[in-house]
Amino acid sequence: MRVKCVICDTIEELVDDTLEAKRLRNRPIHTHMCKTCNERIELRTKERLATGKFHFYRSSRKIEEDF
Repeated sequence: MRVKCVICDTIEELVDDTLEAKRLRNRPIHTHMCKTCNERIELRTKERLATGKFHFYRSSRKIEEDF
């Protein structure tokens, strides 16, 4: 399955049997981000959290424990 990153428009190939590919096929609202964009956003979010001026509203306890 070919997918395009929503941020940098890079086209990647996903294996059809993966969970992400199934989500993209069955629910068009789900979007794909390439690994580099995902890592960049993760790094910058952690930097903002470290400043103390950025409040991150988490959605559930399970996600908070994983974060």
